[in-house]
Amino acid sequence: LRHAKNECGYVAPNHIKQRARNVQGALSIQIRIFLLMEQWYKVAESRAELFQQHPAALQVKGKHLCIAVHNDVLFAFNDKCPHAGGKLSAGYVDALGNIVCPLHRYKFTMKNGYNCSGAGYFLKTYPIKEDDGIWVQV
Repeated sequence: LRHAKNECGYVAPNHIKQRARNVQGALSIQIRIFLLMEQWYKVAESRAELFQQHPAALQVKGKHLCIAVHNDVLFAFNDKCPHAGGKLSAGYVDALGNIVCPLHRYKFTMKNGYNCSGAGYFLKTYPIKEDDGIWVQV
């Protein structure tokens, strides 16, 4: 079998990568439909207000979110690790820009929620922007 590195440096067999692409394709259609119903919510006036701790935990529209920064780019995602339910806001961002769960050290790319640890878990991510404050689309 041929192997290829992904953005996290994990080497996966091509048949696993193809399966992940098929799942992501089916999910992207569902996500596009769901995004039509989502709205933007202002969560902070500035980064200074938001980051009393890093990563920051907050609740928007009943959802527990985590916001972190890497290379001066903001990322928003679920605060609950999809593996074992750990609070990602109690974790840290590694040098590659992955959020690391404090329970079992599972790593997820903050850009798209991909699990860099090699397991089949995906972290829900949310669009975030800075425009006269910090806004998250939920």
